[in-house]
Amino acid sequence: MTEYLLKVLVVGDGNVGKSSFVHRYVNGQFNKDYKMTMGVDFSMKLLSWTDTEKVRLQLWDIAGQERFISMTRIYYKGTSGCVIMFDVTNPDSFQSCRVWKQDLDSKAMLPDGNPIPCILLANKCDLPSRVVSTEFISRFSKENGFVAWMETSVKDNKNISEAIRRLVEEILSMQCDLQQTGDVNHLLDRQLDPNTGCC
Repeated sequence: MTEYLLKVLVVGDGNVGKSSFVHRYVNGQFNKDYKMTMGVDFSMKLLSWTDTEKVRLQLWDIAGQERFISMTRIYYKGTSGCVIMFDVTNPDSFQSCRVWKQDLDSKAMLPDGNPIPCILLANKCDLPSRVVSTEFISRFSKENGFVAWMETSVKDNKNISEAIRRLVEEILSMQCDLQQTGDVNHLLDRQLDPNTGCC
């Protein structure tokens, strides 16, 4: 049995639903009364990915308050993927996603220098007072290098597991590509090295 350990950050402005999202995903429960995260909360979930593979997820729920943004560099170390979340009824939280993505790309990257996989989640889509259109979100997602975006509702349990599964699929796919590239580079190095005896 192969087991993968993946560290996934969950970031975004305060009060967009990050903690309730993590709690719903890990414990299958919804609680409308959450205290604002101070610093970082840490959760774990073990997934039976295939008959021969398991995924151990570390979910890091990063505080959204502006004063904590400068502290998060240490949290980015070893990150495999990221969830950036906003509230569809709060346009400011949507605008902040660009800042969160830029911050992520400047502090965490894959071994080949590319950005780590990141999914954009439009939360609270169950509320009637949404102000951010799906067309605008779709364009924003493509322009800013997200692997995908989804509408989510923690209250209605909409796209919670699906969002994480989509992100994990992308992470594992990229890790496989990097491993294959590394194997090819290693073979090329041997072929080019006169001391290996490879003809």
